[in-house]
Amino acid sequence: MKTTNYTPRPSTGGEDRGGPRGGGGDRNTGREGRDDDDKGGGRRFGRRRVCRFCADTTIPIDYKDTNTLKYFTSERGKIIPRRISGNCQKHQKSVARAIKQARNVAILPYVSSKI
Repeated sequence: MKTTNYTPRPSTGGEDRGGPRGGGGDRNTGREGRDDDDKGGGRRFGRRRVCRFCADTTIPIDYKDTNTLKYFTSERGKIIPRRISGNCQKHQKSVARAIKQARNVAILPYVSSKI
């Protein structure tokens, strides 16, 4: 019988917390050792925005209501994404559809006149 001189490698603390590559830190957020800010990590700052149409169900999404739709377009005429506007997926799709309908019947411009 052959004997080997096996000595277990000292644990760095990574195997039992972060997998075989180590990295030890919070598994949920992927942050490694930074406990100075407990806001949730990533690019979000402060509170998460709430969909204004879910919060107040009396606000209609209509292609003829240009004052509401102008809030969801940039100054160049682009539709603002939902990660910035804070809309849920359902209402962002209907806002985008209403903006496209308003552009089609020439209520909203496709692009800004100032360049």
